[in-house]
Amino acid sequence: MNNLKYYIDKALKEHFALGAMNFNNMESLQGIMQACINTKAPAIISISEGALSYMGEDFAVGLAKICKEKFPYLFLHLDHGKSFEVCKRAVDLGFDSVMIDGSGLSFKENIALTKKVCEYAHKFDVLVEGELGQIKGIEDNVSSASQHYTDPIKAKEFVEKTDVDTLAVAIGTSHGAYKYSGKQTLRFDILEEIEKLLPNFPLVLHGASTVDEELVDTINDFGGELEKAVGIPKELLQKAVKEHNIIKINTDTDIRLAMTSKVRQVLMQEPKEFDPRKYLKPGREKITEIITDKINNIFFANNQI
Repeated sequence: MNNLKYYIDKALKEHFALGAMNFNNMESLQGIMQACINTKAPAIISISEGALSYMGEDFAVGLAKICKEKFPYLFLHLDHGKSFEVCKRAVDLGFDSVMIDGSGLSFKENIALTKKVCEYAHKFDVLVEGELGQIKGIEDNVSSASQHYTDPIKAKEFVEKTDVDTLAVAIGTSHGAYKYSGKQTLRFDILEEIEKLLPNFPLVLHGASTVDEELVDTINDFGGELEKAVGIPKELLQKAVKEHNIIKINTDTDIRLAMTSKVRQVLMQEPKEFDPRKYLKPGREKITEIITDKINNIFFANNQI
């Protein structure tokens, strides 16, 4: 079989994760696709409301369809849909899955909104991801100044009342490039309690970029100002995948850093250059490199097709 539900079930059983890699232009999507081809890994190509607006629906969905035709183990996902209307539009456009983010609403309102999206999406065999708890940080159209960990008891009630297919949990990850100011950790105790109440249920980590030091150093070496940028340690993500029910890990910041590092490097080293192909191509290749490493060494999704 070749659908997203099949690979979610496979990931849950065999303890690997589907990388959910965000794209916002053709080059980032190409870089992601090439990494998946190289590693023979199923993956989710994820786009936010902001990126969908930036690219335009026709271009974004059209490019995704081209990639899916070339490598049919890629699944198009709406990241952080904020309303029923946005999620409905993604379903109608042919997305494989949508995320309805009602984490900023009351518990009751979140349930009602998520259930409404599930009822519509499931008519078309489109999967729905919900979110409970709030992840700190800023990225695209997502912003929260504080962290609110997922309540395990409420997580069980949420899943039962919404019929959601996957659940994004807040256990200490954070959006953006500045994830920690102190000790870098994840609340595995909370994750374990969620798993006790929701056994064998697929869970998701947002804000899980590692913010690779090499990328940050390159950006800063060539005029950037990303001091104190820090991400999720690789070992914590590996544990979440191999020892727990995390079957989807979102990556956005690292993709942006990869592209930016090479664009800055080329333009600083070759100040007379003005051909976008000369700096976007190295950026695209760097995206392929870092996603390949994540698939092999964090997601453990290589050779899973």
